[in-house]
Amino acid sequence: MMECSGTSVEAQPKLPSQLLFESLRGRELVHRFASCFCFLSIMAAMGCAQEASKASLSPGVQAWTILQNGVATSSYDKRSKAVQVLGLLKDDKEAESMAVKALSDERPEVRAAAAAALGNMGAKSAIPLLHKMFADTDVTVILASARALLELGDKTGYNVYYAILTGETKTGKGLLDEQKKMLKDPQKMALFGFETGIGFIPFASVGWTAFKMLRKDDVSPVLAASALTLANDPDPKSGQALMNAAEGNKSWIVRAAALNALAKRGDPKLIKAAEDSLQDEKEEVQYSAAAAVIRLSDIAERGTRNSPARHSRKK
Repeated sequence: MMECSGTSVEAQPKLPSQLLFESLRGRELVHRFASCFCFLSIMAAMGCAQEASKASLSPGVQAWTILQNGVATSSYDKRSKAVQVLGLLKDDKEAESMAVKALSDERPEVRAAAAAALGNMGAKSAIPLLHKMFADTDVTVILASARALLELGDKTGYNVYYAILTGETKTGKGLLDEQKKMLKDPQKMALFGFETGIGFIPFASVGWTAFKMLRKDDVSPVLAASALTLANDPDPKSGQALMNAAEGNKSWIVRAAALNALAKRGDPKLIKAAEDSLQDEKEEVQYSAAAAVIRLSDIAERGTRNSPARHSRKK
């Protein structure tokens, strides 16, 4: 019995159909709740299982998984970094195989990293493949392949640095138009130059001057790197190319590097370029020229002093 505004109201009994509906609705809600709870429990269990699986892997397996994922990622920047570190794994066939595969990557950054890695790991079996990379349209890939070949003891790598310094190959053929275009690309050359050529600037004390110049001329570090690399090339053509660069290149960094290379080369017959450069307009070049003159003169003097022609023959 209920009272409302002074009037007595009697509660109406529920019909059997209403009772049945409410009962079924309650069961449905309970069922849904139970299903959601089970689903969340299963997902949580799977997550724990995955974490447990990762934790159970040895560090070596985890490391290879990371590298394999890295060389297969869609990000070419991450891909090139993963490929590059393969060079730390010497005498490892799997690492070598991954690097060789990366030579065919669609991105030049990855191909260059692959070439460098093969050189660093000492993969002599990859020499024929590195030769084929000379046909690449990207100069940074060609340079990386040439450097790798030199590291593997293949002197044909010198041919690339000769071509970059002179503008033509040792056979007299000019560089491909696409290769010349790439050499004039500041962004491409800045990448290679600052990674390789900046280390060849001959005097640390002029670092700021050199830096300001490199911002205007990003090709100079590459030419300087090429010049110093040719210091160890026994081919007389490379010696002549260094003389020409020392006397005629517009960049003082390249002229200084060429003179340093002549000094390291140790061939007294090339001393004229150093003597002429003593009057260079840049003092930094004069310093290199002076060092080259002293070293080459000393080598010539020692050679003459030790020559059999200097000694009288006993009869």
